[in-house]
Amino acid sequence: MNIQNETIPNPKEIEKEIGEFLAKKFGGSVKMVSQDVHPQENTLDDSGKTPKAEDTFPPKAEDAFHCNMKPEDLITYLDQYIVKQDHAKAVLATKICTHFNRIKHANFASDSSHDMVGSIKNNVLMIGPTGVGKTYLIKLIAKKIGVPFVKGDATKFSETGYVGGDVEDLVRDLVREANDNIELAQYGIIYIDEIDKIAGSRNMIGVDVSRTGVQRALLKPMEETDVDLKVPHDPISMLQEIERFRKTGNREKRSINTKNILFIMSGAFGDLTEIIHRRMTSQNIGFGAAVKTHQDRQDILNHVKSEDLIEFGFESEFVGRLPVRAIFERLTEDDLFEILKNPNNPVILGKKLDFAAYHIDIKFDDPVLRILAQNAFLENTGARGLVSAVEKALLLFERCLPSSDVKKFPVTLSVLKTPEQALSKLMDKEVQHDVLEEFDRLAKNERASIKAYLHTNRKNLSEKYNLTLTPSRMDIVTSFYSKNVMDVGHIIQKVKSLYDEIKKIELSFYKKHDINIVLEDNAIDFIIEQLANPAIHIADFERQLSIDFELGLKLVREKTGKNRFFITRKALLEPETFISNLIKDELRGVSLNLPDHRTR
Repeated sequence: MNIQNETIPNPKEIEKEIGEFLAKKFGGSVKMVSQDVHPQENTLDDSGKTPKAEDTFPPKAEDAFHCNMKPEDLITYLDQYIVKQDHAKAVLATKICTHFNRIKHANFASDSSHDMVGSIKNNVLMIGPTGVGKTYLIKLIAKKIGVPFVKGDATKFSETGYVGGDVEDLVRDLVREANDNIELAQYGIIYIDEIDKIAGSRNMIGVDVSRTGVQRALLKPMEETDVDLKVPHDPISMLQEIERFRKTGNREKRSINTKNILFIMSGAFGDLTEIIHRRMTSQNIGFGAAVKTHQDRQDILNHVKSEDLIEFGFESEFVGRLPVRAIFERLTEDDLFEILKNPNNPVILGKKLDFAAYHIDIKFDDPVLRILAQNAFLENTGARGLVSAVEKALLLFERCLPSSDVKKFPVTLSVLKTPEQALSKLMDKEVQHDVLEEFDRLAKNERASIKAYLHTNRKNLSEKYNLTLTPSRMDIVTSFYSKNVMDVGHIIQKVKSLYDEIKKIELSFYKKHDINIVLEDNAIDFIIEQLANPAIHIADFERQLSIDFELGLKLVREKTGKNRFFITRKALLEPETFISNLIKDELRGVSLNLPDHRTR
């Protein structure tokens, strides 16, 4: 069909049509208010051609990332995933939010204050033992803010010009992570781990290209420099350049500026405690006692200064480019238990996925999680020890159960203490009733735990996913979690997606039958519950809705003139009763308004 000659409606006509629709659907209770927006007219460039969309509407800086978060909001978000580390979360959330909001403000400020000389970025140095969640925390922040994120290992790089990785490669990786969108990549986060391994050695003679050389190579990118995206040792970038030249005939120099890229460094800094302790002791601050406990070490690390990092082996210029410092605490046994109890933790979810691959549903008893946390704590590797503790405890069952008929696996204390006997019991058909009872008990406890988590985080989760978590909706999320291997966030996203699809039924019903229905929340929740069955589709509900309500509602409209009806859960279950009562109520209302002829 040729539509070139058809008249395209102007904004006023579109506004009028939408206004008429709203008036018909909601009566006078909803009105449309709009600003006068005039589309930009197409103009011709010097060549007489219409400019391309990307030329006419260049990408805006605020569209490159959507950071509109406040520090407290980000801290609340991180609390859902990261156990403990309150001080580190507060520091990182505050300074990272400030970094990106400052960029956003500067890009659109009417004055030139953002061009002032000497502007310093909030680059971060994170200090803490392994397995406390440093990398996980930064990944969560980058994902939440919506900026690309890359991670590198400081030990893999050497000073530019020497054999080894180039620190500028991380900047190029950021562009690849942003799908070649340089505008977005220039607001990314580069995270470099094991930074303590490139501290200079005081006993080194000559140039140390793997330590202080790397520090020097990082200085310019950490502040501001232009990094060329085309490098001779990268065949991919060379092929991309050849392809662009073949298409355009032009050699384009592509580079990315690092002014707004946030650099975050982290390391364990094993010997830093002694340096700080020695300084504080010499200054007679009351730290003369030897460092004996992990708490002593934690208390001392909180007093780290730039001079301590310089004595550790860092160049003063390098330390100066890391003005923000976040100290991470060592995880206790209780912290590890709380990690396992968190419904979003990847350790337990990952193990559930392992067994789900064989169609086996697995549930964990709290005493089991407590012992796993104890075993992990003894490994002294933080949260990383949880993975090996869980794997060691369940390897026998993961090997044998897939070859059996077992589909329900309750992980109780007997699984840890007497694994061979527990395995025999699971595979013994004569005691299956006891096994299923145990599984049901653990499933019930899991649902109670999820419901408590939802109540605690209800406000934040509702705001995050733009879905009001009513009690019935929390029951739905709890049920989904119990039956599927998904974290809470993805389940709420799924429920929100179903909610949006169900709301579309209202408009579809109006278009088909010219009848305005409003599905109450309890009706929507009921439909979502039914859609948990993969065999049922939303189109089935839409068809059934027309069958159950079209004729009855049209009859009510003819009798009363009313054309807006609220559909409840009870109405969905008993449509005939609903229509019958609706007609009676409406007709009773009409009869009450008639004059009484007996008084004449």
